[in-house]
Amino acid sequence: MRRFSAIAGLAIIAGLTAGSAIAGPVQNQTRASERPVLVCATDAATRRAFTREHGAAPQFITAREVLSIQGSDAGWTTPRCMTAREFARYKEAATTFARAS
Repeated sequence: MRRFSAIAGLAIIAGLTAGSAIAGPVQNQTRASERPVLVCATDAATRRAFTREHGAAPQFITAREVLSIQGSDAGWTTPRCMTAREFARYKEAATTFARAS
């Protein structure tokens, strides 16, 4: 039963993906105000893959830098990277901030 549910889940995900592809191409442009941040490893293979995907070497950003970004700050076109540890720090800080508010 578990195997069937896993296969059914994959089929649903594949169907949703195919449906969005049929609806039309997704524009891969970011607005100037967007600041995409990805969780990335720091090994050479990840750096090569990131460079191949985004056309530039990954630039790592800390949790403190992400939290200090203001709404008026300029965005960036190439996503920034954050290590898994920095993401955990960011998540913890955001949760603490939400509890304090």
